[in-house]
Amino acid sequence: MNRRERHGAILRLIREQQLSTQAELAEALRAAGFPAVQTTVSRDVHELRLQKIRGEDGRLVYAPAGAAAPLQVGPAVRRFALSIESSGNLVLITTPSGFGHALAEEIDRAGHPKILGTVAGDNTILVVAREGESGTGLRDELRHHLYEGAA
Repeated sequence: MNRRERHGAILRLIREQQLSTQAELAEALRAAGFPAVQTTVSRDVHELRLQKIRGEDGRLVYAPAGAAAPLQVGPAVRRFALSIESSGNLVLITTPSGFGHALAEEIDRAGHPKILGTVAGDNTILVVAREGESGTGLRDELRHHLYEGAA
């Protein structure tokens, strides 16, 4: 394993996980098969110019240099979604006609850690959950956003 491979792994891990500390980053690297100690991780964080941004849960998390705080999925779901259903690791969202692409783009740009990607139609979006995530859990989380603020 060389430094370039480790740096690539770090950038991938911080895109996929909400990592707040060097200890969390070192643990994630070890889980991914890269031997890592705190001093190496500290040097890597400096060399990669990682910054901390506010994550979806409000914690400060590592992000690549120049990254903006992630967009929140909730406001877009409240604005556009009509219904949310799931099957396996898939979630199906329906929208008013013509709004499927707009909501899918908001979901993709948000970089939600549980979402691999979306496929949009005119009024329907297929959301694919990441490996290890269930469609049911993701559906429930998205539905929570749908009903936020409802009395």
